[in-house]
Amino acid sequence: MFKAKRSNSTIGSTFSLLELIYHATVRHIRKSHGNALLGLVMNMFQTVLLVVTFYIMFGVLGLRGNSIRGDFLLYVMSGIFLFMTHTKAMGAVFGAEGPTSAMMKHAPMTTAISISSAALSALYIQLLSMFVVLFIYHAAFHPIEIYDWVGAMGMVFLSWFTGAAIGLVMLAAKPWAPDVVSIIQQIYSRANMIASGKMFLANNLPHKMLVLFDWNPLFHTIDQARGYVFINYNPHFSNWEYPLYLGLALLMIGLMGEFYTRQYASLSWGAKR
Repeated sequence: MFKAKRSNSTIGSTFSLLELIYHATVRHIRKSHGNALLGLVMNMFQTVLLVVTFYIMFGVLGLRGNSIRGDFLLYVMSGIFLFMTHTKAMGAVFGAEGPTSAMMKHAPMTTAISISSAALSALYIQLLSMFVVLFIYHAAFHPIEIYDWVGAMGMVFLSWFTGAAIGLVMLAAKPWAPDVVSIIQQIYSRANMIASGKMFLANNLPHKMLVLFDWNPLFHTIDQARGYVFINYNPHFSNWEYPLYLGLALLMIGLMGEFYTRQYASLSWGAKR
């Protein structure tokens, strides 16, 4: 009665794991807000508010001339969507339940399921918000033309992947120095408001400015995404291989760090001084 049933076959174990991830993902989505529709509307409002803010900022600062020839609002949204996906994925994984969480007392639950569900819930909400905002803009305001939507979606997924990998590294380090790691996570999120490159094009930057942003995987994915979205923009100073390899390296480091941290997990780590 109180024992979880486990399948001995590889296929059965795989489907059981996927089922657990699915239910944990749904729980993580519903945990943020009791009303699923209202939670989506609030996330859409954040995205739209950021788009409007940068649209006005570009107009006030006179930076519209530095954008790509084409739909200016689509140019702004191409940066905002990837920035939001990257940041939300990092924050969701960073805030995932660790080995000392009460949910880990249930036998089938593991930290791998918790981390996977946190990352997938962030991806689901951001993709749904992105599609709804684009549909409303396409249907009500101006028809959208995307040169290569497959490549553009690939950059969205790559932004999500790198954000989740960075969040995993910070999650593994959080129990050892929670205050310091939380500050680093906030600094990285705030720095990406400019360092992500969503306000300018890599092709228009001088070399001395380019080296300041070239380390950021989000800078590469946003610039590459604009190359896929607009037919008349060809990025020369960014590539998608760097974010992919960096994300894989950070994922391995994060998995090893999380495994090591889990061996020394203690409830006393969360105790207040």
